[in-house]
Amino acid sequence: MTLKLNVFKPRSYIRIVKVMIVICVAVTVAYSFFNALKKRSEDKQKELDNYAEKIQLEKVKIQQARENPLGLSNNEGYKVDITKIDWHDWEFIAKEQKRTGPGEQGKTVSLSSDEKSLSQKSYDSNGFSGFVSDKIDLDRAVKDIRHPLCHGQQYVADLPGASIIIPYFNEHWTTLMRTVHSVVNRSPPELIVEIILVDDASTKEHCKEPVVEDYLKKQFPRVSTNVIHLEGREGLIGARLAGARAAKGQVLLFLDSHTEANINWLPPLLEPIAINPKTAVCPFIDVIAHDTFEYRAQDEGARGAFDWEMYYKRLPLLPKDLENPTKPFDNPVMAGGLFAISAAFFWELGGYDKGLQIWGGEQYELSFKIWQCGGRLVDAPCSRVGHVYRKFAPFSFGGSLGKNYKRVAVVWMDEYAEYIYKRKPSYRHIDPGDISEQTALRNKLQCKPFKWFMENVAFDLPKKYPPVEPPNFGDGFIKSLMDSNMCADATDTAFTKRLGVGQCSNSRTQKFKLSWHKDIRYSETSCFDVSLGGNEAPINFYQCHGGQGNQLWRYEKDNQQLRHVNSNRCLDINTTDKKLYASSCQLSKLSQKWEIQHLDENAMETWETV
Repeated sequence: MTLKLNVFKPRSYIRIVKVMIVICVAVTVAYSFFNALKKRSEDKQKELDNYAEKIQLEKVKIQQARENPLGLSNNEGYKVDITKIDWHDWEFIAKEQKRTGPGEQGKTVSLSSDEKSLSQKSYDSNGFSGFVSDKIDLDRAVKDIRHPLCHGQQYVADLPGASIIIPYFNEHWTTLMRTVHSVVNRSPPELIVEIILVDDASTKEHCKEPVVEDYLKKQFPRVSTNVIHLEGREGLIGARLAGARAAKGQVLLFLDSHTEANINWLPPLLEPIAINPKTAVCPFIDVIAHDTFEYRAQDEGARGAFDWEMYYKRLPLLPKDLENPTKPFDNPVMAGGLFAISAAFFWELGGYDKGLQIWGGEQYELSFKIWQCGGRLVDAPCSRVGHVYRKFAPFSFGGSLGKNYKRVAVVWMDEYAEYIYKRKPSYRHIDPGDISEQTALRNKLQCKPFKWFMENVAFDLPKKYPPVEPPNFGDGFIKSLMDSNMCADATDTAFTKRLGVGQCSNSRTQKFKLSWHKDIRYSETSCFDVSLGGNEAPINFYQCHGGQGNQLWRYEKDNQQLRHVNSNRCLDINTTDKKLYASSCQLSKLSQKWEIQHLDENAMETWETV
């Protein structure tokens, strides 16, 4: 028998060697990459540990030797050390960034078609989708949308403690508890004296005793919590006062019951008060969508204001405010729901006027008092809190709004109250009730006149919201010349938010104003708005802002066209589909020609100067 031996050829050896070399290189690269990742992770952890150690050392140092370098007596303010530290909890922030799930990082919650019908049912009692809220974890993470410079901001180490006061009435469980969870999760524990929930005589079982108390004690055993159940409905104003009376903190911090505190939100609110206790501070209020619970910015700052019908409005930031996007800036009027104020200063101002009932006007009363009686009101850009803006209010405010506004006007607005009465003649005849206590307080504190407020604080308000408004350019129906039976119509706006068209009638839904703001208004709060491009862009209703932009329209009388100025497109009609849209302006196109019922010829002559 002949034994055959398989002998490797030289080429086979070469191939094997090459393969082994490739394997060795791959293993070496993978090992190096793994070590690099491990080192990066260790460096990041070390960085976080260093931050934590630094914060702890600074706090210990402050606790050991508190001094008063600002020279404030106990009656003037707090004993404040101006040493500043980084209050961020970077380790917790890093953990939050890894969270995934419905609504995490403030993302939109998407629903199936079946879920949408279920979600709609939860609107009736909430004004927002409780169904969507229930799909989201109570500890959900929201995206950090602060200005990048806020990440490096340091604040006084010796900050006063705050009592967080959250009034609620029949609030949906998950939105109420997510408010509390966000406050506890994103606040330095030493800055929270207590969390006070005030139940304004809710009728829903989950809002009553002992459900709320038991949950808070079990969930947050290390946080001082207190739940006050009012025997009868007192409204938002009465509930806030009840919480303030029970509070023990140096600072009162009021939140609504459907909010979410963002990263490092608390120190920026407290520092201005620590330095000057006669300063009240508001956070930037972000938007939590009522239907998807997406967390997004409302804008990057504006100054609160009002018009002469007492609607809350906003003024643009001043150039000096834009220069430093992290610095608190003066704010004439607070939005009302979210703010911090020294407890001592709040009660020095008499708290809220006890004659104000349920809801409405309290933000004006307190804002005017703060400014006119020696204080200051600011917005803190590095403090952001999300707020669920309801689609509608699911409860009644009791019809007290007119009386509340009358009390504020009579006590604080002096001769400027006449401008309110001219816009709202019925207010002149409303009995404001007994205001002797309020006028006595104003005299005692030697508060400045409202004219001072208008000239020194809200000095640019009259330009945007003049006490005596110029006449509107036109009003009434907007009728198509292509089909004289067809008029612009707002019948379906509650469902579609889009301007429609209908058979011309004398109905309220066909009455519009080409206002002196150069926008087209349905009621005083809804304006024609074009935000999309294309040749058949929908015309939607959006809250009137008076800033022109997407809401700037001009009626060109000679051409009989309504031109959307920014996009240079004109109001157009498709009579077959019965739809209105904005399309490229064409002088010869009959579908773009419109009649405005009442046109003020004299006002039209002043278009360029208004």
